[in-house]
Amino acid sequence: MKIQSIRGMNDLLPDQSTTWQYLERVIADVLARYGYSEIRFPILEQTELFKRSIGEVTDIVEKEMYTFEDRNGDSLTLRPEGTASCVRACNQNGLLHNQIQRLWYNGPMFRHERPQKGRLRQFHQVGVEAFGLNGPDIDAELLLLTARLWKALKIDHAVTLQINSLGTAADRAAYRAALVDFLSARQDQLDEDSQRRLHSNPMRILDSKNTHTQALLNDAPSLHDFIDSESREHFEQLRSVLDAAGVSYQVNSRLVRGLDYYSKTVFEWVTDSLGAQGTVCAGGRYDGLVEQLGGKPCPGVGFAMGLERLVLLLDELGVVPDSVAQIIDVYLVAVGAADAQALVLGETLRSDCPNIRFQTHCGAGSFKSQMKKADKSGASIALILGEDEAQNNTVGIKFLREDRPQETVDQSELGQLLNTLIKD
Repeated sequence: MKIQSIRGMNDLLPDQSTTWQYLERVIADVLARYGYSEIRFPILEQTELFKRSIGEVTDIVEKEMYTFEDRNGDSLTLRPEGTASCVRACNQNGLLHNQIQRLWYNGPMFRHERPQKGRLRQFHQVGVEAFGLNGPDIDAELLLLTARLWKALKIDHAVTLQINSLGTAADRAAYRAALVDFLSARQDQLDEDSQRRLHSNPMRILDSKNTHTQALLNDAPSLHDFIDSESREHFEQLRSVLDAAGVSYQVNSRLVRGLDYYSKTVFEWVTDSLGAQGTVCAGGRYDGLVEQLGGKPCPGVGFAMGLERLVLLLDELGVVPDSVAQIIDVYLVAVGAADAQALVLGETLRSDCPNIRFQTHCGAGSFKSQMKKADKSGASIALILGEDEAQNNTVGIKFLREDRPQETVDQSELGQLLNTLIKD
């Protein structure tokens, strides 16, 4: 019996990895332009970290976490999201007190959900977090940053920004009580999932996908009626920056997010190009989380974007540049007894042409079979080194993607010529 991968934990094959690398490069470049630094932390954490941060009555903690006891009897969990781990790492290493930090991370997260398109049990997120800043300006910067990222990826026409304010913890507690009163009187009209959430996490009912429940909510109390004046002002200032910068958005009063630690600003970037799995980036402000996890009070705001869904969106829209799929630029063919010299020539060219990708043929084979592999490789040029060329210190240049005659040049001139022929 062959051993298979775990359901919902997929392999990333070579023909897919080039798109992932392209996406990750663009994200890293945009984040660097805004002054964000990368942080890395373990995929395993103490289970208590996520219970205290996400909330014990959330779906993630109740049903989705991969939790087990290690040999010491400690309860450990594969991280289901990155913010809690980032806060833990910053608290532990003294990065937050009286400091401003702009950080980002990239890596796998784990949730035991029903696998489907765009939703896996091992999935990958890029997370961005900013600490030590109270005002709406940093909220706005994160949204401007993501808007710039969508333009860089050429998907800005396919995503829509939705924003909302959750107010303070006290605001939400008052609203929660009013919402429970309203829904309890109509409990028999709620869908099964909403009935389960009614007394454990009632605000998540606002995000229900059930059309009947959504219609029922039209008459429910509005969260905006419970938000304090400071939170209202914060939200209005955020909107004014987005308006001034020309970033379009929708105010979605039912946007609440699924984690307990959010306050004030919450947002999602959504698309209708991927069916039901429409959220590609989401986040918000979490001013009480650092203190909740044992640190000194420190405001925070951030977001996470799912790479699987972004890759699906890039493929769906056909916006990945053709050059991304090209693994190499030049294929070096070695004929006869020239194998060893071809390897040496390849090393020389990699030094002389640092921006050009070379592949030297290995494994012998006829000239015809090697040229077939050169063509299949996607390279634009084949360098041909036979016994005559090796003896005369020359090399043949065959253009694989252009209708140009084959040339023979001196090896000493080859690096300079290739740098001219192949641009970045």
